[in-house]
Amino acid sequence: MTMAMSIAQFTFFSRATSSSFLNRTNARFNRFTFSTPFSTADATCTRKKNGRLPVLSALELGGVKIARDDVVRDDPTNNVPDSIFSKLGMQLHKRNQHPIGILKNAIYEYFDANYSNKFDKFDDLCPLVSVKQNFDDVLVPADHISRSYNDTYYVDSQTVLRCHTSAHQAELLRDGHTHFLVTGDVYRRDSIDSTHYPVFHQVFVASHYLQPPNFFFLGFFLRFWSIHSYTLLLEMQMEGFRVFSPEEWEASGLDGTSYAAGDLKKCLEGLARHLFGAVEMRWIDAYFPFTNPSFELEIYFQEKWMEVLGCGVTEQEILRNNGQLDSVAWAFGLGLERLAMVLFDIPDIRLFWSNDERFTSQVQLIDNFTNKKGMTSHCYRIAYRSMECSLTDEEINELQRKVREQVETKLNVELR
Repeated sequence: MTMAMSIAQFTFFSRATSSSFLNRTNARFNRFTFSTPFSTADATCTRKKNGRLPVLSALELGGVKIARDDVVRDDPTNNVPDSIFSKLGMQLHKRNQHPIGILKNAIYEYFDANYSNKFDKFDDLCPLVSVKQNFDDVLVPADHISRSYNDTYYVDSQTVLRCHTSAHQAELLRDGHTHFLVTGDVYRRDSIDSTHYPVFHQVFVASHYLQPPNFFFLGFFLRFWSIHSYTLLLEMQMEGFRVFSPEEWEASGLDGTSYAAGDLKKCLEGLARHLFGAVEMRWIDAYFPFTNPSFELEIYFQEKWMEVLGCGVTEQEILRNNGQLDSVAWAFGLGLERLAMVLFDIPDIRLFWSNDERFTSQVQLIDNFTNKKGMTSHCYRIAYRSMECSLTDEEINELQRKVREQVETKLNVELR
């Protein structure tokens, strides 16, 4: 995978007012200088025989120390290759300047603003879980295809790399958490191409941030790449969960299930507007083993209907099994890579895992100051690149012209 690039830079002034985008999101501009390649003091590395790419031999995740031999074993039931073990510990969702981290924080901000910091956040839970946690605790049938060795990475017959962040749901409920967001990398067996990757990131919410103009700076820099259709089997996930007690729904005159379903839809419609702006939405009835009723939320975006997430009212059996008697709850899950690819116009999922600075440092704030008149100046360096060809000066100039036009119109700033 090769990329050709060209660099340009421009400076703009804006006046700091309460209604300006720049004032409201000034700190977010710094996120466009992406983080450096993964490193950790808790990880040790060995080198491949060819002396090139390092392979982690030990790391610490969620307070659990994991050695390579804990995951890649000489065991007839083990199907985890070194290539997957090497992704453990990268934790793209914890890099605040990475598209995955930006999106995660956007969702966090929505819940903090609308639920007064009520939701507990977990983004460092160990991805090694038991078969019971991964399947049984969330009512996945014994004959479900997701349990097969073709679909799931097994460390041994009783331990897997989590397929979804719901694997932590039961434990968190037993620990007394009633509102929580769980984010993490999840693993499913799949071939690698531009739209599929065997590691992905999920957010789970049990009970960004930005509308399109706010995503502008990360959006335009890949806008000239074509957008491919894709079906993601693997991704970084976020999951959410919220539990209701009887006194919360009894005053409404609704039964608990109807009350939870209505609250769930209101919450997620707000999240969709937070991420995508004033888009048209529709709810589709769905089936998931762990919720009933179950729904999928679709939005009309870029002239087509697109699924955003799956959700539903949690099955009573899950609540009863984990000490939540006489309660109802809702849950939703979404894939961060899939949404980030759309919001940031990223055409190839493999780019998320790249340490190539030509990708990770594509937009950089290199200077800023505020003058005596209260005007703030930001100077950005932008690297334009294509994965398909070398860009000509004429193509770069046209891209730069469009960027300047959109900066002036969308951000209401003065260019120098």
